[in-house]
Amino acid sequence: MHAVILDAASLGPDVDLAPIEHRVTRLTRYDFTTADEAVDRLAEADVAIVNKVKLGAETLAALPRLRLICVLATGTNNIDMAAAERLGIPVRNVTAYGTASVAQHSLMMMLALAARLPRYQNDVAQGRWHASPFFCLLEHRTLQLEGKHLVVVGQGELGTRVGKLAEAIGMRVSFAARPGAREGDDHRSSLAELVPTADVVSLHCPLTAATHHLIDAAMLARFKPEALLINCARGGIIDETTALAALREDRLGGLGVDVLPEEPPRDGHPLLDALAESLNLIVTPHNAWITPEARQRIVELTAENLVR
Repeated sequence: MHAVILDAASLGPDVDLAPIEHRVTRLTRYDFTTADEAVDRLAEADVAIVNKVKLGAETLAALPRLRLICVLATGTNNIDMAAAERLGIPVRNVTAYGTASVAQHSLMMMLALAARLPRYQNDVAQGRWHASPFFCLLEHRTLQLEGKHLVVVGQGELGTRVGKLAEAIGMRVSFAARPGAREGDDHRSSLAELVPTADVVSLHCPLTAATHHLIDAAMLARFKPEALLINCARGGIIDETTALAALREDRLGGLGVDVLPEEPPRDGHPLLDALAESLNLIVTPHNAWITPEARQRIVELTAENLVR
């Protein structure tokens, strides 16, 4: 069985591919591959191993030898799933590999925004502590998380783990009903019902038609002005421009995102421009998942998919 990995560099330099190599006859590795290069590189492959390379219907139709696609991620939106099914090519993804990694990143954002860390770091860098008339700075009102209300959207493994971490620091946790669920199909309260009492909202749901711009102007109008909003799920679940306006106008207490609608953001993004301002804003480069343990787990789970 000949396997070809198209974008190995996306796993980082310190990942051991041996678990995959031991389960195939031959493994060909490419660090980077464009969509246009995929057909040539997969021409002799029985298995395609990809992270973010797009394999569309035309590409898959040109690969009659292909028997399996292994995706090095949970999301399979880079694969034309309908075409793969039509051609009889199974697609196997990996799940729950980065639960601890993403959960700790989400908690980090929660703690940092509650402490107004971005704003106080900016104050220190600008010399305001040097000039303070007494020993500390306390201009920005912080938020003690103990006793506060966290609303989580997405009660899968990741959302559940974030809830447990929040409970460990004394927060009360609620899980919102699945966005788009029909009335009566989900006993949980809707996000719109929970948001007015939320001190923190953390998103851990997939990007679907029901969740695109789930946090829009109407939903933001229901937030407490001091509430924190965290998105470690997918870009586009938040209307980022509207959320930024709310942050600037003190209608939102803090905003932390690890994802943007276009990644990498080669044409820029308003949130990136806003980092130069003194806002309670954190933007990380979709790296909540990148602990060495999580990246190695992706390889191990992919090897298990090959065995199956």
